[in-house]
Amino acid sequence: MSGMVTLSEFIMERQADFPYATGDLSRLLGDISLAGKIINHQVNKAGLHDILGTVGTTNIQGESQMKLDVYADQALLNAVRWGGQVCGAASEENEKYLPFDSEMCRKAKYVILFDPLDGSSNIDVNVSIGTIFSIFRRKSAVGDLVNINDFLQRGVDQVASGYVIYGSSTMLVYTTGHGVNGFTLESSIGEFCLSHPNMCIPEDGKIYSINEGILNGCGKGVQEYVKWCKESDKESSRPYTARYIGSLVADFHRNLIRGGIYMYPGITKSPSGKLRLQYENNPLAFIVEQAGGKASDGIRRIMEIQPKELHERTPLFIGSKNMVERVEALIRQYEQVEA
Repeated sequence: MSGMVTLSEFIMERQADFPYATGDLSRLLGDISLAGKIINHQVNKAGLHDILGTVGTTNIQGESQMKLDVYADQALLNAVRWGGQVCGAASEENEKYLPFDSEMCRKAKYVILFDPLDGSSNIDVNVSIGTIFSIFRRKSAVGDLVNINDFLQRGVDQVASGYVIYGSSTMLVYTTGHGVNGFTLESSIGEFCLSHPNMCIPEDGKIYSINEGILNGCGKGVQEYVKWCKESDKESSRPYTARYIGSLVADFHRNLIRGGIYMYPGITKSPSGKLRLQYENNPLAFIVEQAGGKASDGIRRIMEIQPKELHERTPLFIGSKNMVERVEALIRQYEQVEA
């Protein structure tokens, strides 16, 4: 194991990146990694225990809750509540944000928002799934209970974001605004170890990820972009390869490493798309920008959108910089034609 850097060692070494740091953010990232290990343990034995299937309830999005959704939600809430580094949390699985009212939590500097188990509809078929998180400094006064304004902050105000992907190996990828680093869970010692330092996404890629079943409901610009991806052109190595897992973390992680674009646009019946700004789009946008990529709703930079609701949805175009800019240009072009 010589030369191996664990997540906790790496975080402590990087604490100097924050002149105002007191160790609270480092401890919070440690709490999240602990929750990731607990969730990973359950995911890995899902086929052997009674944690597959739905619980017969729906979340605020109107989606059926899987048993592991509920388990992951509670694991994260417990880890960050008892860790004492956050004064409140918001989860995709809960209608309202949750203030933590212990004396220690009231004095905490941070709030956290998370999607506890992204891609959970794939749990029963053994497809990679993940946890996504986003951390902000609180806006309310220290000592008070948190309020909604603590959670309705723009992505540019994030102090950290990341995801854990539960796949052939389990990885935690995160940024604090000083690049992106990935850590693989070494099961023999129960630690996340640095495996992907200074992750960068290629400016161009050869993969496009979109649910083509919704393509007829998309705007003309998106349709033209997908058509362009499929055309043959030796100079630009087209046609590109279509890869769509249906688990955002898995699709994003692949494109982050290999280069590509993930798209979930607005469609006729859902103009705002499917994905949540605060739980999915903002945290992944922070990561991709730190890795040299881009994230957009087709017109605006994702991280500059001012959220108005806790569970607000936006379209998402995220990945390699040149690919995102091309689809943005086509959207602008065809919006003008259609207008």
